[in-house]
Amino acid sequence: MGLRELLARHRLASAVAAPAVLGVAAIVATSFALTSTPKSVDTQLRASVTECKDMVSVSVAGRGDTPVAGTTKLLVDANGNELPAALSGDHKSEWLDPVVNAPGASVDPSKYAAVYIAYPANMATYEDAVNTGVANTEKVMREIRQACPNTRFSIVGYSEGADVVRRVAMKIGNQEADKDGRYGIVNPDNVVGVVIFADSGRSAGDGPFIGAKDPNHPDGFDQNFGGKPVSGKGALPGTSGDFGKLNGKIASFCSEGDLTCAAPENISLLQLVVNVGRQINVDALERDGLNPENGQGVAMALGKIALAAFADINSQPNWLKSDETFLDVLLKVSDPNYKPGAAPKTPVNKADAIASDDMSPLAYLPQKVFNEIIGLIVTNQNTIPVIMSDPYKLTLGPNHTGHHFDYWKDANASEGKPLTSAEYAAAWLSNLAKQAQDGKPLNTKAAPQESDLAAMYKAVDTTTKPKSERWASTTTTSAAPTTTSGTATTTPTTATTTTSGTATTSPAPTTTSTAPTTTATQLAAPEVTTTAPAPTTTVAPTETAAPTTTVAPAKTPAAARVTTTESAAPTITSTTVKPAN
Repeated sequence: MGLRELLARHRLASAVAAPAVLGVAAIVATSFALTSTPKSVDTQLRASVTECKDMVSVSVAGRGDTPVAGTTKLLVDANGNELPAALSGDHKSEWLDPVVNAPGASVDPSKYAAVYIAYPANMATYEDAVNTGVANTEKVMREIRQACPNTRFSIVGYSEGADVVRRVAMKIGNQEADKDGRYGIVNPDNVVGVVIFADSGRSAGDGPFIGAKDPNHPDGFDQNFGGKPVSGKGALPGTSGDFGKLNGKIASFCSEGDLTCAAPENISLLQLVVNVGRQINVDALERDGLNPENGQGVAMALGKIALAAFADINSQPNWLKSDETFLDVLLKVSDPNYKPGAAPKTPVNKADAIASDDMSPLAYLPQKVFNEIIGLIVTNQNTIPVIMSDPYKLTLGPNHTGHHFDYWKDANASEGKPLTSAEYAAAWLSNLAKQAQDGKPLNTKAAPQESDLAAMYKAVDTTTKPKSERWASTTTTSAAPTTTSGTATTTPTTATTTTSGTATTSPAPTTTSTAPTTTATQLAAPEVTTTAPAPTTTVAPTETAAPTTTVAPAKTPAAARVTTTESAAPTITSTTVKPAN
């Protein structure tokens, strides 16, 4: 079976969680939009870092999608003390499970593990949460390194967790060994791959494989990613930087239109709002609105920024004669990582950016005021278009239609991109895990094999659900979404999608169904097939997904097809098939 056919038959379905955001500021500032309700489970500790693996994927999920102490079985160190992490089998991430569990199907299960970092993945405050995530990630990696010095690491992050992973990877890659050749976190040579979905620290012009010898793929994985270059830059430019010794091992995925990693240039006022949002309790504002209690926190953050701005200006004797504007100063001091005395960034040559006819009415103004006005105009040329384009719906749209969720559905064969970002990452990590199991150095000509990809899809089927359940998924293809009612119909084949769920059978077969359908728009009309002798398949929507899908079984007892109607805005279908009693 060819690679194209294999992919056509096994397309990964998008997982669904419920996003919660606070307008433009929260979107651009955090991206970081995932919510879920932790489930209470038996918290008996059972997994220790002393159970050494050839490779461990350290995973950092997004907002509300992380392990929680007291409700999740946590990893323990060599002395039995709790660590801020859980094995992937003890914590389920709707988004990262398909990526980090895939390598387990390609190697001996005793040779590979994926762990999730526990941290307060919230926005109260955002910067504190991310800093805690960084500290916890470094702690877990150190403990694994001390117990298992030969273990190789991959690091994977999405959304708010992407910010954590970028900061950790930059620190690891830029470490210097001590006189004994030891590193503070782990040896960069033992970090074989880093995957960042929605990289808010992305610099303008960055491709997906930062520092790689070939911009089309990471070093050591000879499979082109494809697709078009992404415009803009990350929403948190202060977190950007070089990965040092990890350059070439980075996969930084960004979707065009995801303002967390592809924010336009010249949106200074929005960037100022972003910086403020990183220092206030956005969760409380989102939940309760502005009130005296949380308003005090907002006032304190704004007052702190204002005082820092005036102090910074006062430290520059010739500031009134400089080209730095007050907006420049506010942007500089509002960054949570600002340190007093930092040199101002090189200002834009503002006068050259505006036509002389537009400047003539301002010519009589003092030079400093002139610079302030021109600077405000130039550095905000894209602010109004961003606001008018409704970034909430573009980035974090209803029912996960926004570009922040593209990474599980962004394959485009016409652009030479046969795999989604998530599938590409899963195939790469599977390849790295096989090399770690074999004890081989990185193979610079490695490419995914059909068996690797088949194992990847099997991993999604068998490791992200309890053993008593199974994911059933097949594909159909369609030129466009099809509207049907009653019995199922099929359409011509041009594009491929998959709907996944769990399926069981009941004693008596059902041949037709006239239940009304609900809306679900994807790249093509999906089809779900069961292969049991006489199934009745019903699909129940998960609580967090707005769209639902009703299965109308075909007359042939061994198959069931999905009927859909097209909605006004594209949505991502998420279904769970519940076992019959």
